[in-house]
Amino acid sequence: MNPTRNNAIEKGIPTWLTLLLATACGIIVANLYYAQPLVGLIRSSIGLSAGSAGFIVTLTQIGYVVGLLFIVPLGDILENRKLVFTALLFTAGSLGAAAVTKEATLFLIVSLFIGLGSVAAQVLVPFASYLSTDATRGRVVGNVMSGLLLGIMLSRPLSSLVADAFGWHAIFALSATAVFILAIVLWKVLPTRNPNSDITYTALLGSMWQLLVTTPILRRRAAYHACLFATFSLFWTTIPLLLSSPAFHFSQKAIALFALVGVAGSLAAPVAGRIADRGWTKPATGVAIIAVIVSVLLPLLFQSSSIVGITALVVSAIILDAGVSANLVLGQREIFSLGPEIRSRLNGLFMAIFFFGGAIGSAIGGWSYAVGGWNAALWIGVVFPVLALLYFASEKKRS
Repeated sequence: MNPTRNNAIEKGIPTWLTLLLATACGIIVANLYYAQPLVGLIRSSIGLSAGSAGFIVTLTQIGYVVGLLFIVPLGDILENRKLVFTALLFTAGSLGAAAVTKEATLFLIVSLFIGLGSVAAQVLVPFASYLSTDATRGRVVGNVMSGLLLGIMLSRPLSSLVADAFGWHAIFALSATAVFILAIVLWKVLPTRNPNSDITYTALLGSMWQLLVTTPILRRRAAYHACLFATFSLFWTTIPLLLSSPAFHFSQKAIALFALVGVAGSLAAPVAGRIADRGWTKPATGVAIIAVIVSVLLPLLFQSSSIVGITALVVSAIILDAGVSANLVLGQREIFSLGPEIRSRLNGLFMAIFFFGGAIGSAIGGWSYAVGGWNAALWIGVVFPVLALLYFASEKKRS
């Protein structure tokens, strides 16, 4: 083990490394969303039936959830730098395959692999918490998560614009190159971290259910964010359908630009981290949940294709993304305050649960918009954060 690298962990994390980890998380997690606005283009190009087109995105999400449950926990028993490096090389290879394939079955397989390897981002987040001190953990996690959230928010408009200019294969080729370079950089600069654990992989996986049962903070924070992320996914699944409808007549480029609006909401992540470091997690959580409720009610109150209606949608998108960003960081700050020897498993469980909530939101969003239109989708979208608020109201004050 390299003593210089171990000293880096003992001294805390420098600003440049925080920025690098934030950038890395954004680059990695964006791979989950590149295909979403390109489903139509990809489907026709690889000869996939209309009924099977949804598998393009669904298999990537399934791969990610599998990785969260079976790969991310390895951060508690394997050297973290090597684990990240291996996952990124696997992801780069899968992206490269997606960039050249023209066959439906192969593309669907590599879509699953892209999601599986992209969980490297969720190894890096607890890695950042290990490198930080107790007094700065919230700020560090908030900064890293702001990069991850930027990756989510920028991925859709970026892939739309790149596909419009160079074809849909180009975004996968560009990402494969970026992820490969990132793997080399992180291998060179990250400190080593060998967990002090002799637990077997089988026992590791077996312990996760026990952690979920015996860790009320994890259950609560995962439930809060699953509800908020369901609304987030519902909104961003249906808003392109609304904007492209006859009521708005937005072009694909205009929809991509609208998606960029959400980037402003990611600024709430580092602010939430600083608030958590001051011990104000509980009131901040209430504000975040209420913000999401307001963000969905706003477009219900101002329904118009005029400048007023468009402005309401813009403000709604910013408030929604800010509330979700803040709550995510507050949740991770809470679970990372628990034992460092179980941090990767806790993060894997937390992310898997709320990501499952997002998948439910996307599915319900598409269905509700098809059945009842934009209003029906919004009213359903309000239900999730209201449930989170009711559950939050039952939270007892902790000493």
